[in-house]
Amino acid sequence: MRHVEFGILGPVEVRVDGRLLPVDGAKQRTVLAALLLSGGRVVSDDRLSELLWGRHPPVTMTAQLYTHISRLRKRCAPWLRLVRRGPGYAMDHSGARLDWEEFQRLAEQGRGELAEGRYADAAERLHTALALWRGPALSDVTGFLAETELPRLEEARISAVEHRVEAELALGRHAGSVPELTRLVAEHPLREGLRGQLMTALYRCDRRADALAVYERGRRVLREELGMDPGAGLRHVHHGVLRGDLPGPAAPEPVRVRLHKAGRTGVPGPEGTAGDIWAGLVPAMLPTDIADLSGRAGQLAVVLDGLRAPGRAGATVLTGAPGTGTSALAVHAAHRCREDFPHGQLYADLREADGGPKDPLDVLGWFLRALGAGHHDLPAALDERAQLYRSRLAGRRALVVLDNAVEDRQVRPLLVDGDGCRTLITGHSSLTSVEGVRLVRLDPLDAAEGRRLLAALAGPGRVAAEPEAADRIVARCDGLPLALRICAARLAAYPQWRLAHLADRLAPADRRLGELSLGSLAVRATLSRCHARLAPTARYAFRVLAHRDDGAAFTARQAAVELRWPEGRTEEVLESIAEVRLLDIVADGDQLGYRYRPLVRLFAREQPGPGYGHGTGHGTGYGPGPRSRSRPRTRPDGTG
Repeated sequence: MRHVEFGILGPVEVRVDGRLLPVDGAKQRTVLAALLLSGGRVVSDDRLSELLWGRHPPVTMTAQLYTHISRLRKRCAPWLRLVRRGPGYAMDHSGARLDWEEFQRLAEQGRGELAEGRYADAAERLHTALALWRGPALSDVTGFLAETELPRLEEARISAVEHRVEAELALGRHAGSVPELTRLVAEHPLREGLRGQLMTALYRCDRRADALAVYERGRRVLREELGMDPGAGLRHVHHGVLRGDLPGPAAPEPVRVRLHKAGRTGVPGPEGTAGDIWAGLVPAMLPTDIADLSGRAGQLAVVLDGLRAPGRAGATVLTGAPGTGTSALAVHAAHRCREDFPHGQLYADLREADGGPKDPLDVLGWFLRALGAGHHDLPAALDERAQLYRSRLAGRRALVVLDNAVEDRQVRPLLVDGDGCRTLITGHSSLTSVEGVRLVRLDPLDAAEGRRLLAALAGPGRVAAEPEAADRIVARCDGLPLALRICAARLAAYPQWRLAHLADRLAPADRRLGELSLGSLAVRATLSRCHARLAPTARYAFRVLAHRDDGAAFTARQAAVELRWPEGRTEEVLESIAEVRLLDIVADGDQLGYRYRPLVRLFAREQPGPGYGHGTGHGTGYGPGPRSRSRPRTRPDGTG
């Protein structure tokens, strides 16, 4: 007997024994989705017409509707019965699996388990339910159907997310929940439940000030948008944070700690001996996984090999230009090999919001608390914390992910030795000064890889229908996964848009970076964090050289002529810009050249001038910026 699946939680699809059957055209997919969502009830001709054409159907409405029904019958027979009843149609898909119905069943079971206090079962059940979503639901139907049905589907999804997070917080997974909850609150600023969960997670991570700031932002949003104050639930969380008595996890997960019979903790004994006990928490700090990583299969295999290979010493470093997806690949690889590290996964974003480095002393404090140390057990000195951290991990098999590393000095205290633990680092700098690192470089995606990423997130049908427009989007995004994800998310948010419309919006250079922004995702912000790491002299050169007329690669000698600086000093400055990946180094015969990627060049041209009297430094002595095409006033050493 054949296995038939219908899917609407993403692009509308039909699969038979795992093979995808083509359902051509948005209108035919709309008819199928509307009948699937009806639950076997009759959908009238008028209703189908409104979902297909809105309030102004064509005069051939009846004939076109009959054509769509006939094609569905031929395409999907004998796995569904589509019959005419009165002034409409009804569908019987009993015996086939519909992902929406499966999601509802699992979500309801998860809610029941949560109410019964079976938190681990609830978290697993709700995670399975949410994994059925392949992207925005109904992403390739008409806008009329999406406008009608998408709100209730999305409400069901976000409610399931809230219940899953509630279960995970009860299990003590607060540290790993913070990044996801931060994103969700930004996307749904009026949902007080999510905001309360983020405050709770931050509070349990000893970030009371951040939790209070989240409440204050929510209070302002509710007042400005709705003219009302937070509800009783959110106020209760707020008072608990203020008083410092917010309850801890209801049922924290245990971790296996092996003890010698003499009772010394932290020293591994023989596996499975009577001296084994359960105590403490297993750190599970990884952010939410990004399932689709088109074009990164080769690099993923190299990273996984580095993490899993027995006896592999040294850290694996994922490096790439801003927006190439190093963080996404690192988190995905870490999720793929969670079972290889039964004693937990530690994660920290090592970059401050302004692009500067976080203090490794603070990061060690987070890690040590996640490993069971009390607040009063933390040494004050960095070296002592590093020693305690390594002692806590001795004999364990744990994975440490250090995301967005800025410099080697913040990484060294966080490295762990031994066969059991592995360290995965991401950063725009290569960190080659750290001993024994294994470099994995990420480049922008090529045209084919970029199309696959767009198709995976925005729907394969839309990309296949407009391949030329898809190529233009990939080109105007420089093949950067971050920019392409933003474009795909915008296409998913506006199913009425054609790809050509978005490609045209990206065409004007003066608005392209503005278009590549959605919620907390923004190419300009990502580039700004790298730009903030440059010295004032490098920022000046970065801006001036972006106004070269041809935009082609240039040598250090050509840049020195443009800047009227000594060539040696110019080369040092260019290397500092390339170190944070705002310039590409290219081979130009026997010489090395430097080149701006198009989006970086647009960003550089936006920077204020002349000099750095506009919030990026003062008193450098530089003259007019490149828009006036006059030369900067500099001393021979190039320092201004």
